Amino acid sequence: MAEKLDDITVSEEEREFEAETPSVDVPEVTGGEPLKAKRSATPSTARAKQRAAAPGFFARTGQFIRDTRAEMRRVSWPTANEVKNTTIITLIAVIFFAVYLFGIDRVWAFLIDRLRGWLGG
Repeated sequence: MAEKLDDITVSEEEREFEAETPSVDVPEVTGGEPLKAKRSATPSTARAKQRAAAPGFFARTGQFIRDTRAEMRRVSWPTANEVKNTTIITLIAVIFFAVYLFGIDRVWAFLIDRLRGWLGG
């Protein structure tokens, strides 16, 4: 291992590193060397260009309506029988829990009244 350490040399010249920017994608060439990305205009200029190219209110609204219609065509709607069955199940569950909670409330009220009576309140 000491022989391998002797073969290692360290360069004394200073290296200049490029600042990493997370918003810039740098594609790789098939040889493995990354291409240098060109810096775009300042962010404020880019935002101004984007605002100028953005579609207007009516164009965006029309696109929203078209997208909504296309999405609604893909929805799988339940049949009337499925809606009826799930409604019945929901009503049964609501009635069951209402009766259950009413019973628990009555039991606790009875116990608290008895405890109050024993304590002389």
